[in-house]
Amino acid sequence: MKYCKKCLYPENHPLGLILDRNGVCSGCLVHEEKDKLDWSERLEKLKDICNQYRSQSRSIHDCIVPVTGARDSYFIVDFVINELKMTPLLVNYNSHYNTKLGIRNLAYLRTLMGTDFMQCTVSPERVKKITYETLKLRGSMYWHVLAGQTVYPVRTAAQFKIPLIIWGAHQGIDQVGMFSHLDEVEMTRKYRKEHDLMGIEAEDLVKTDNNLTPEDLEQFLYPHDKEIEMVGVRGIYLNNYIRWDSKSQHEKMIKKYNYETMYQQRTFDTYSDVDSFHYSGIHDVIKLVKYGYSKVTDHACREIRLKRMSRDEGIDLIRKYRFIKSRDVDLFIEWMGISLDEFNMCVMKFRNIDVCKENEILCKSSYGEVINKFDLNSVSKMSYRYDKFKINQKNHKCIEDKYVLIGRGYIDK
Repeated sequence: MKYCKKCLYPENHPLGLILDRNGVCSGCLVHEEKDKLDWSERLEKLKDICNQYRSQSRSIHDCIVPVTGARDSYFIVDFVINELKMTPLLVNYNSHYNTKLGIRNLAYLRTLMGTDFMQCTVSPERVKKITYETLKLRGSMYWHVLAGQTVYPVRTAAQFKIPLIIWGAHQGIDQVGMFSHLDEVEMTRKYRKEHDLMGIEAEDLVKTDNNLTPEDLEQFLYPHDKEIEMVGVRGIYLNNYIRWDSKSQHEKMIKKYNYETMYQQRTFDTYSDVDSFHYSGIHDVIKLVKYGYSKVTDHACREIRLKRMSRDEGIDLIRKYRFIKSRDVDLFIEWMGISLDEFNMCVMKFRNIDVCKENEILCKSSYGEVINKFDLNSVSKMSYRYDKFKINQKNHKCIEDKYVLIGRGYIDK
């Protein structure tokens, strides 16, 4: 397996990373644009786009902004309101894997920004049925989240005739340099299916399995092209127009809005995925089994490219975090109503044999042994931690022990 000589991405990145003759990946090459482009000019272009969509006949919503209780939601909403002077409708797909901290972040976001908010919460029983099938078909426990998060904003835009959707960073640009920032790539159904949904649309799930009905997948169906065309739905990405740096953006939001953060199971980044029990847990272990790298590599590559971390430091962190035991497996299989053996069987058939040949642990061990390689408690005891990521919590005594489907956002004194 070949790896980029500047960052640490392997050549088998699922988004299609390319290494040049010098061994430098396309993601690093496109990232260099961040230090060359005239971002003030790019921002003016973004404002011109937004001016086309400002509501003239009403004073309600100019655009739609998808949000969660983590990632870059605070920054995006703050930027849309205070920099672009737009009035957004916030929309959220309920992932079901919510932490209490994530629920608080989302509630405070809605309150502090003073915006309208809509949420899609699909029946837990339907979500479990869908997840069971995607586990078997793709080894994915996250298909319903990715499908819901990428379709609900589009459905809402079509329904309420709000054409503009504003997203944060396009993953294909920021990770692997699939496009230049100057391409100004926008939201497409094709990218969503091929990369976010692993080639499976909701309609495909109905066709491939008799256990799922059209009614089960109703909330995940993408609007018809004619609906989108009639409204003129358009999804743009902020990272094409502003210099994207999620760490510094999060820290501004911590200072301005008291955004909450917490330690993650298998990475040093305490900002990005605090709303989910599984994204940096068992979901990340599945990624390791399929591709031989995990979320800590994503975070290390980002920090290396932004010149806040050396490549050697990144390698050290990957070695320390990659095989840490995921503590959330029991929670997921209990919620699903399946055994660990059944879960392992679903996932391990998607194990990448070529990657396993280079990795003795993945090759010779069972899936269960991989996730139990190290004890999670060892994370806080490590002699070296990339501690430039802050911990900020309103309630340090809160115990994260179960999903919160719908919960309150405030904290008792």
